[in-house]
Amino acid sequence: MSSPITAPSEMAFFSLLARLGSFSATARELNITTPAISKRLNQMEARLGAQLLNRTTRRVSLTAEGELYLEHARRILVEIDDMEHLIGSAIAAPKGLLRVNATMGFGRSHISPIISSFIKLFPGVQVQLQLTVNPPALSEDAFDVCIRFGEPPDARVIAKRIASNHRLLCASPAYLNQRGTPRHPAELAQHDCIGIRQGDEAYGIWHLRCGQQNQTVKVRGTLSSNDGETALGWALDGHGILMRSEWDIAKYLHSGRLKLVLENWQTPPADIYAIYPQRLQTATRVKAFVNYLSEAFATSSPKID
Repeated sequence: MSSPITAPSEMAFFSLLARLGSFSATARELNITTPAISKRLNQMEARLGAQLLNRTTRRVSLTAEGELYLEHARRILVEIDDMEHLIGSAIAAPKGLLRVNATMGFGRSHISPIISSFIKLFPGVQVQLQLTVNPPALSEDAFDVCIRFGEPPDARVIAKRIASNHRLLCASPAYLNQRGTPRHPAELAQHDCIGIRQGDEAYGIWHLRCGQQNQTVKVRGTLSSNDGETALGWALDGHGILMRSEWDIAKYLHSGRLKLVLENWQTPPADIYAIYPQRLQTATRVKAFVNYLSEAFATSSPKID
């Protein structure tokens, strides 16, 4: 059996190896050789009397015993981290690695600047921001905090609402002057609508509501993308009608480069949430960052009206 001193180190090592999924990537992260990674894993498996990973030439995968070890290791590591923060001081400054995920356009425009000011206030935190077209599965352990639109259905995570948000229909004045402005959702079928293929949302299906009226419209167009910023650029160039977050289009509405379409019709809620695992709800770095996000968004607004 390993000593109590080395056990947390082994668990942290195995958690990193499982997350990165390869010996070479783990070696680069720890600044040691790949054979050293293999040797350390072999020593762990010999001590435990069980194989933790299945090896292939490029990737590794968890065995049943490895999944059990990893589940408990991650929980214990979080508890150790929280204990150290509590013992150190009730008002200890946040520190440690914080892994954040956000969508491409929104992450660049809104989350990245907030992280920049957050780090100035809390220099003990190291932030890794990854921007992706589609949000990662909540079951993955790749991130500590994910910024998402809409409250997730998974009750095993914590979702803190950090800002209200609506998706709006818009188009350039040039497009509307040429094709006309739709007055009812049914008229969207006669227009070029720019599609965004993201996440699990049904592509090309727009849901609209006005009072007691509900309309589901199948829209079509010559352009679609999995990147919202690209789709926004097409709308600005006059290629069609776009459904986009008010946070992303507010400045273009103010400048007149875009105009609202079907202003009296609302889309399903798309409020902005910070999502994080329940096991991290007491982690100082996570609490500090989520609170900072909430304060930052509270002092800003897209100001569509």
